[in-house]
Amino acid sequence: MDRILINIGRQVGSGGHSVAVALGQKLGIDVYDNELLIKFAEKSGLSADYIKQKDERPGLGMGFGGLLGSPTYSGFTRGMLGEGELFRVQSETIMEIAMHGSAIFVGRASDYVLRDLKTLDVFVTAPLEVRKAAVAQRQGITPEQAGNLIRRQDRRRKDYYDLITMGDNWGVASNYDLCVDSSILGIDKTADYIIAFGRDAGLI
Repeated sequence: MDRILINIGRQVGSGGHSVAVALGQKLGIDVYDNELLIKFAEKSGLSADYIKQKDERPGLGMGFGGLLGSPTYSGFTRGMLGEGELFRVQSETIMEIAMHGSAIFVGRASDYVLRDLKTLDVFVTAPLEVRKAAVAQRQGITPEQAGNLIRRQDRRRKDYYDLITMGDNWGVASNYDLCVDSSILGIDKTADYIIAFGRDAGLI
């Protein structure tokens, strides 16, 4: 296969980023998560810190389709790029990377942006208690604090995705080729499972 494109959606604390990294290592493909923010910042002419503040955050009051066709949100506003233009540049960045070769994208509604291309769309999940333990250890906080953080960030990701797609599809199984609980097999074997599935499906 000339080009492999994998989109990874993930719940907070599910190990989705780690699964993506493992996939990248096994397949020899670049993974774009925080790296995408840097490319996004370079393309838009804004600082990576500003882009990070806006990353996967809702707040436009209109869907992605409307953003692409609306002049209202394009261009610079009070010295900063308008929010609609941020999403436009982000989608263009994702598409440009995809058109130049194989890539693995983590989050940022990349499955929707690349919906007209041949992609493997995966959603990585794990039980809440497992995710709380992972986030607590990573952040140095209590499990209770981790649970609150997970709820806030998962809601933010869902609101962002649903706004961009003009639907209610984040984490809904029918919206992905594969949904997988990473706690069952662990990160490395979950990546192997995704690769095997992708090859059987003719997507890898």
